[in-house]
Amino acid sequence: MMELQFADRMKDFEEGIFQLLNEKKNEREAQGKKVYNLSVGTPDFEPARHIMEAVKAAASKPENYKYALADLPQLIEAVQIRYRKRYQVELEKNEIMSVYGSQEGIAHICLSLCNPGDIVLVPNPGYPIFEIGPSLAGVEIRTYDLTEENRYLPDLEHLDEEMLKKTKCMIVSYPLNPICKAAPDEFYEKLIPWALKHQIIIIHDNAYSDIIYDGRVGKSILAVEQAKEIAVEFYSLSKSFNYTGARMSFLVGNEKIVATFKRLRSQIDYGTFLPVQYGAIAALTGPDDMVFAQCLEYQRRRDALCGGLREIGWQMEDSEGTMFAWAKIPQGYEDDVEFVMTLLERTGVLCTPGSSFGSLGKGHVRFALTLSVETIREAVEAIRESGILTK
Repeated sequence: MMELQFADRMKDFEEGIFQLLNEKKNEREAQGKKVYNLSVGTPDFEPARHIMEAVKAAASKPENYKYALADLPQLIEAVQIRYRKRYQVELEKNEIMSVYGSQEGIAHICLSLCNPGDIVLVPNPGYPIFEIGPSLAGVEIRTYDLTEENRYLPDLEHLDEEMLKKTKCMIVSYPLNPICKAAPDEFYEKLIPWALKHQIIIIHDNAYSDIIYDGRVGKSILAVEQAKEIAVEFYSLSKSFNYTGARMSFLVGNEKIVATFKRLRSQIDYGTFLPVQYGAIAALTGPDDMVFAQCLEYQRRRDALCGGLREIGWQMEDSEGTMFAWAKIPQGYEDDVEFVMTLLERTGVLCTPGSSFGSLGKGHVRFALTLSVETIREAVEAIRESGILTK
């Protein structure tokens, strides 16, 4: 039998810890033991009724099963309406395109921007696709550190100047998964002039601007003066509108970057299923009551988890945004993967080891706020009863 040889890059995509954790979870559930799954960031809320009705109505029409080929004009207008209303940003039609979810967009955009050997800057800790996507384009990945000392912001002034000469683009995201920190307006106001000076394209992932806490207001980077000269932004309906399976996101911003990426995607995509587009139009132009109410519920869950863990002796900061919470592992533990396994075995609480998000994630864990307040309180009580915080 022929011995199959696969691309070297596939070594980077091994299942690893996530597969192991899922196996351990399944084993525990098979034994009839409780699992509090706070590991996967899939919203547990339903889409608003008017969104589902729009998809349903469109799906009942046979003509909507053909290739879409392009974004509906009404969809582009809906994005314009959303950005004008939500972010006070005016977008031209040629500054907007849909993508099959922000994950797909980030996975592919560097294919249209970079040549092999170009440098792309990504956050550490950071969401894995920020590094995986550019690596598919054969670029050189360099990380910028997000540390408590610098308020979890890039230290732009101390990045190596020689490296910056070879840097093509930089991926930025706030509120940031996994560290759950928001960025002040002055950071973006500093970032754009810095990027223009160094001629570095900014790719902003704006997935969580509608899930942000304690009176903070999620912003678009395009609201910053001159941002469209150097920046693009991914805007997703997944988390704000619980439209995850529909895979509907947008790239907006610099018209040349949008046009070039659109040309690339025309070679691999025939457009988003039309009923999904009609659902997105309903989401973007409809009422935001559900979005606001959902954010408040996430904040209540944040309070139950972060506040509850502090009360039982696990010191952690409140999440500032995203549907996650981030914490250092308790005193007495050194390895985050080992701690996650121990936590699951002794309490049934399942979270994600921070080392999955980069070297600076080591010694941390990420919780997803995807269970009810009542269930989160049960999970906190299970941790207290286990005695795990005192070894």
